[in-house]
Amino acid sequence: MCLRKVVKNAILLVIIVIINCNVQAQDQFSVDEDLTHLLGRCKMNSEDYDQCMKEVLNDLKSYYTTGIPIYNVRPFDPHYASFVEMRRGDSNGLAGFKLLLRNISEYGWSRSQITKYQTDLSQKRIIYSQYFPEKSLDGWYEFSGALFGTPIKRKGFWNMTLNDYSQTTSIRRLGGPGSLLKVNIEVNNMGGLKMHVADILAAGQSTFDNLTDGVINTMWPLGLPFIKPMINELISTAFTDIFNESFRYFPVEKFLRYS
Repeated sequence: MCLRKVVKNAILLVIIVIINCNVQAQDQFSVDEDLTHLLGRCKMNSEDYDQCMKEVLNDLKSYYTTGIPIYNVRPFDPHYASFVEMRRGDSNGLAGFKLLLRNISEYGWSRSQITKYQTDLSQKRIIYSQYFPEKSLDGWYEFSGALFGTPIKRKGFWNMTLNDYSQTTSIRRLGGPGSLLKVNIEVNNMGGLKMHVADILAAGQSTFDNLTDGVINTMWPLGLPFIKPMINELISTAFTDIFNESFRYFPVEKFLRYS
């Protein structure tokens, strides 16, 4: 009886493995077929290649929330970054600081629209512009710095919502296939901003937090020209990691056509 039970369990395990492999194979076939149909519409040497790719990227929105697991492409909506760090000067000096953002989530890609696409083959680079009716982000932050020798420390939760927002993204491969990707993102337009920043190191100061939020949400248009370079740096750093994780080894050549 014991041997019969072992054999029965072994057969059941084999059946489960076979079914799972068949399901994965079917999933890969359907995804490959879809990607070939979409990306294969654009001929690399044609004059309308960039316009075609712009349309294809918008047609790929069905994958934004799911990603493409068989190729290790993570979901785009939401995006997730474990941490991003920024430093300026000496955090113990006159006006230096260190900002660390953790567990960042970004939402809004499913409703975004690619408005322009450009291929720069000589630089192994693509450039595209993207419009978001609304984009939101949240996560945790740690800030330490000094202002004229006075130390400043803040830590807590933050969230931000952007409206009528657009950005331009440049993605460049630094070498041959499989080499690192370098991402640069620049903010083009920001029609509206609402932000909340809480400080858990200053318990009972919700009034101060609300005051800080009010100043940010009211005065941000005046400060945007000064903080835009820092925003560009933060999101470029985050998306360099995100795109390398998802697309460094993505077999794009498998789906492209040259004639």
